[in-house]
Formats: sequence, structure tokens, C-alpha cells
Amino acid sequence: MARPAPPRRNRRARVLPLLALAFFMGAGLRLASGMGEALAQDPEPAGATSTSGALRSSPVSDAQLSLEIRQREQEVAQREATLDEREALLAAAQERVQAQIEALQGAEADLTATMALADRAAEDDISRLVSVFAVMKPEDAAAVFTEMDPQFAAGFLARLDSQVAADILAGLDPRQAYGLSAILAGRNALVPRE
Repeated sequence: MARPAPPRRNRRARVLPLLALAFFMGAGLRLASGMGEALAQDPEPAGATSTSGALRSSPVSDAQLSLEIRQREQEVAQREATLDEREALLAAAQERVQAQIEALQGAEADLTATMALADRAAEDDISRLVSVFAVMKPEDAAAVFTEMDPQFAAGFLARLDSQVAADILAGLDPRQAYGLSAILAGRNALVPRE
């Protein structure tokens, strides 16, 4: 037996839910396709600042950035090499200066020793001359003192025994004897007294 045709209303009731389902499925597909693109992109981590435009760049700017980094690394390496070279030069200069200081200190010690030796030799010579003048006849010694520079003669008189010096002064011209006596007195005039 043939089935009777369903009422129209029943058919509509079935078609509307199917259409709604089709619309929802279409929206879901659109949403899913948009999600795929969104997932394909690198999402920013939560709490990150919006610098993705500054961090992301094209391959050209990445290559330029890489080139600049390499150039800066080369500049830093060159500066470090220059500083190392300067440091080595400074160390060498310090070594040379230290060697020169040590050489000067050695030369100073040698010069001090030589000067002490020369002073001793000069003192020995003067002491021998004083001994010679001490044993000479006063009139012969006075004749030699007459020819000496007054400062030099006063130096010898100061070293002689007072009696020998008095005998030599007695044999000199009175003006010369006075001049030598004044020099001798002047030497001790500036010596501080208690």
C-alpha cells in the first residue's frame, strides 16, 4: 500500500534543522580554516610586549643585521688586538724603564764609590801637604803661602797646629796675615753656638 504523503508542515520541520546544521557546519569550517592560519603563525607568548614587528623582519633585513653584527665583531676584535698590542708595548717600555733605572742606580753607586775614593785621595794629599808645611821652616812656608790663593792658604792654616800656623803668619806681610786671619775667623763665625 502506498504511503500517504506527509503533511507539509512536517517536511518543513525537518528541513529547517538540516539547514541550521549546514550553516553551523559552514561556520565551523570557516572558523577551523581561520584557526589553521592563526596556528601556522608564530604566536606571541603571554605577557610579551608588542615588539613582534620589530623582532620579525624580512630575509633582507635579517641578512643586513647579520652583516652588521659580523662587522661589529670584526671592529671589536680589531680594537682588542690594538689594545693587546698597546699593552705589550707598554709592558716592554716599562721593562726598558726599569732596566734604565737599575742601570742608573748602579751608575750612581759606582759614582758614589768613586767620589768617596777621590775624596779620600784628596784628603790624603792635603794631609801630606799639611805635614810638609808643618816640618818646613816657618819663613820658607810663609814664602809659599804668599803665592797661594788666600782661601786655599787659609784652608791649610786651619789644618796646621796652632804654633806652626802662628809661625807662618808671623813670616807673612802683615796685610796678608790679617786677610788670612779674617778668612779663618769668618769660617767659624757662622757656626751656631749653644
